[in-house]
Amino acid sequence: MEDCLFCKIIAGEIPSNKIYEDERVYAFTDIDPKAPVHILVIPKKHIKSILEVSEEDFEYLDAMVRAAQKIAETQKIAADGFRLVFNTGENGGQTVHHLHMHLLGGRYMEWPPG
Repeated sequence: MEDCLFCKIIAGEIPSNKIYEDERVYAFTDIDPKAPVHILVIPKKHIKSILEVSEEDFEYLDAMVRAAQKIAETQKIAADGFRLVFNTGENGGQTVHHLHMHLLGGRYMEWPPG
């Protein structure tokens, strides 16, 4: 997608602090972290939001969750716990219209989140 911020990050056109990458997923630190560990996990395929995930896209969701498991281990937050979040639409707080999952950890996560 030509004007997509995250597509440009995947392509290397915009710099990022890469944490993880495989054939389906790219993960990098959030530029405005809300926790000591705040990493965005994104599919390399442009999918606008969780509402646009098709049956053929489930492999990307699987890859995102598997990447989060690996990242939680390498970031040393797996044992204490962490949060995975998909923001969807305006009221859900989605500001970049490329599917992405927030991995947050390194502190106690309050509930409700806000």
